[in-house]
Amino acid sequence: SQYSAVDTNPLSVYIMQPIWNKIIKIVPLWIAPNLLTFSGFVMILVNYFLISFYDWDYTASGTSPGRVPAWVWLFSAFTTFCAYALDSIDGKHARRTQSSTPLGELFDHGLDSWATSIFVLSFFSVCSRDNGKTGVSVYTMYIYLSIVLFNFMCSHWEKYNTGVLFLPWGYDISQVVLIAAYLLTGALGVEVWQKPFLFGYYITDALVILLIGFSLFLSFPQTLYNIHRAHLKKTLKNDSLYEGLLPLVSPLLLFVLLTVWVVLSPSNILAKQPRLFLWMVGVAFSNVICKVIICQMSSTRPERFHWFLFPLALVVYAAISGLLGWTEEAVLAVLTALVTAAHVHFGVCVGRQLSEHLNIYIFSLKKRVQE
Repeated sequence: SQYSAVDTNPLSVYIMQPIWNKIIKIVPLWIAPNLLTFSGFVMILVNYFLISFYDWDYTASGTSPGRVPAWVWLFSAFTTFCAYALDSIDGKHARRTQSSTPLGELFDHGLDSWATSIFVLSFFSVCSRDNGKTGVSVYTMYIYLSIVLFNFMCSHWEKYNTGVLFLPWGYDISQVVLIAAYLLTGALGVEVWQKPFLFGYYITDALVILLIGFSLFLSFPQTLYNIHRAHLKKTLKNDSLYEGLLPLVSPLLLFVLLTVWVVLSPSNILAKQPRLFLWMVGVAFSNVICKVIICQMSSTRPERFHWFLFPLALVVYAAISGLLGWTEEAVLAVLTALVTAAHVHFGVCVGRQLSEHLNIYIFSLKKRVQE
């Protein structure tokens, strides 16, 4: 299917695009676009693991400020900018080298679906978890992450129904805010987040209000409006309401199961292992969304229940009924490792199949030799 995306965000159109158009000129023509996409993703991962090393339990910015060296925040700003730039120029570079393929589109959006949660999890280290004085609670973190992933899912659910990806305004704004926040933290220290800056409100409160405002009052209504407009123009991809809503079933069930675990966990699993739990949430959502993206690209029907819902339901039942007892954390760790491995395996397999089917290499512009 032909890729079509619409970007109406003034920040993107008037400020960022001219910057990307200058940067793209530096990229050598022999570099494969997927290599740009992948390099950006690797930078996000490196940054995430670096922050995790200094701040595994999200307390470094709160109870013992200064545990994360200033250079780490500046490095975060640098990697976030590079990833943002690479994610913004990969498509331009593909058109420039005449190598746009469905594989590239899937690679880009698939990695974005995973990167989305990693951005959020890295940023939580800036505000730190609630320690009675400052910070946000781990439950609030879980809700933010869910809202951000819900937003990402909406834009792809919309594309599944309309065939057009309306790039969410929140994306460019969030990237610029993230970079600014890291620079601010690197320059002034985490203390800047711990003093009220207006009417007794903290900067983190303002960011949260922005996030929820953008999601619920801008992105989501826009998604519904775009689908409604396609319906009026009779350009909807799916005739029935059931077909149109089908991609939402698995993500919503996933959210329900995870929330049940968070709320009813006997050992308070989210408070004990926020990093593991939130990472697992991000990977699971990414896998669900990747399957929707594949269905939307190949015009096939998504499966009703994603495979991960079954083992997750078993684990959640075993946890909340007290069957797991003290092993709950260990079981979460194993589940997280398995889901991550399954997701990586899925990505590698899909990439291989598509590269063979389209007769191209993933990371090189050379053509494959027909066997």
